Amino acid sequence: MLRDITLGQYYQTESLIHRLDPRVKLGGTVLYIVSLFFFRNFLGYGIAMLFLAAVIRLSHVPFRFMVKGMKSILFLLLITVVFNLFLIPGTELVSFWKLTITVEGLRTAVTMAIRLTLLIVGSSLMTLTTTPNNLTDGLEKMMKPLKVFRVPVHEVAMIMSIALRFIPILLEETDRIMKAQMARGADFENGNLINRARALVPLLVPLFISAFRRANDLAMAMEARCYRGGEGRTKMKPLVYQRRDRLGYLCICVYLIGSIAVGRLV
Repeated sequence: MLRDITLGQYYQTESLIHRLDPRVKLGGTVLYIVSLFFFRNFLGYGIAMLFLAAVIRLSHVPFRFMVKGMKSILFLLLITVVFNLFLIPGTELVSFWKLTITVEGLRTAVTMAIRLTLLIVGSSLMTLTTTPNNLTDGLEKMMKPLKVFRVPVHEVAMIMSIALRFIPILLEETDRIMKAQMARGADFENGNLINRARALVPLLVPLFISAFRRANDLAMAMEARCYRGGEGRTKMKPLVYQRRDRLGYLCICVYLIGSIAVGRLV
């Protein structure tokens, strides 16, 4: 299950989406997520699905790889659907025991499930097609106006990039520790909730120690290379907008205007 989490991973391949400027992908992802909260009908979500499917096709990231990443949020999806299905009042549709399913609850549950799925897949696609270095450069460029308010833009971008990069590393470390503990007789799957929580203690302690060790090694490596923040630093490959990046912005704007206009129709 841990290896099914794709957020923070980079999928190496050649595609138009991979070659886009990271600022285009960051801005497009934010606008795509924002658009999901403006829809009032399922037609808008249909347009969002078609747009996301087209981007996935252009990215050359296998669809099965994207579906594998959804396995990690099935439990969260289930909780979201159940809570919305049974706790929202309205016109009664089905009733059994003390539970009642309403028309409004069913509609909200389906809407939230679709929205959460599109949000996770869209966010994962950005990290799958953008290297950590490009992601840092893109974040720093986009947040550059915040320097007026004395915000440490370079440091914030670096922290976010390192955090995303550490997700697959820590997941791999967790999987390795779990297998080592299971080989010694540990059981992480059987028993009640309390027993499972207790079984996680032998897993969390070495995981935290490993995380701090990796963080210390990273800090020492940055100091050995005389890293002193972003002031006065230059880029070996500065970000420059190309024709494909402008076309990318145009496609995002067309999608955003069209999807919101259609999705807000009653």
